[in-house]
Amino acid sequence: MKPIPESPVATSVMPSPNHGERRGGPPTMLLLHYTGMESAAAALQRLANPISEVSAHYVVLEDGRVIQMVPESRRAWHAGAGVWGRTASGLERDINSRSIGIEIVNGGHVGGLPPYPSKQIDAVIALSRDIIARWGIAPWHVLAHSDVAPERKEDPGEHFPWDRLAAAGVGHHVPAAPIRDGRFFAEGDAGQPIEALQAMFALFGYDIPVTGIFDPRTKAVITAFQRRFRQERVDGVADASTITTLRDLLAGLPSR
Repeated sequence: MKPIPESPVATSVMPSPNHGERRGGPPTMLLLHYTGMESAAAALQRLANPISEVSAHYVVLEDGRVIQMVPESRRAWHAGAGVWGRTASGLERDINSRSIGIEIVNGGHVGGLPPYPSKQIDAVIALSRDIIARWGIAPWHVLAHSDVAPERKEDPGEHFPWDRLAAAGVGHHVPAAPIRDGRFFAEGDAGQPIEALQAMFALFGYDIPVTGIFDPRTKAVITAFQRRFRQERVDGVADASTITTLRDLLAGLPSR
């Protein structure tokens, strides 16, 4: 019998053997990736290869077709080592167990950051809305791979149209504050303002120690934040635009 996708948005099933039991409860996050490979065929082959030990629940092709690879009830291997906060138990360190992963076919940074076709984004939106509705995923738990692993990952990248998703009700988003001249903080700075900045990012959900030192981890977190929320300039510098955008996002979150 031909397998039937769990989401009505998906068009087919291509089973991957790379999955296991979820630990700690049902999925509470939706994680978006790009494949970062030369073709959809290469990405699908890798996600289905038991030697690769990677997988995702869904893959969205450039033409908008959606393929399911792992049952939603199972723990797909898409996030690797990652951490995210704003959960009932604090920092969640098993992202794979608590998330559903969508791989979006795109060459990524190694492929020159090609634009995402409109049909593909329409499909990502439809699939995301379906998953969010069925699992009750909060807007602030719709995440980029780079959010949960800022020192390792860059996807889905600064060309991904998060604003389009937000306009369709997917994810937590605000317009980026305009870039202006003025005071900024960068790697090597230290003191109470850096403590306050790190505390804001930690409150939003990023895994960042509050040390008062603008270290490489802090730069990686700010870069990941800019890739998602302030895409006009991605430089890892905490300027007024970045800090104001973060403040506006925090204002839209519920109190814990």
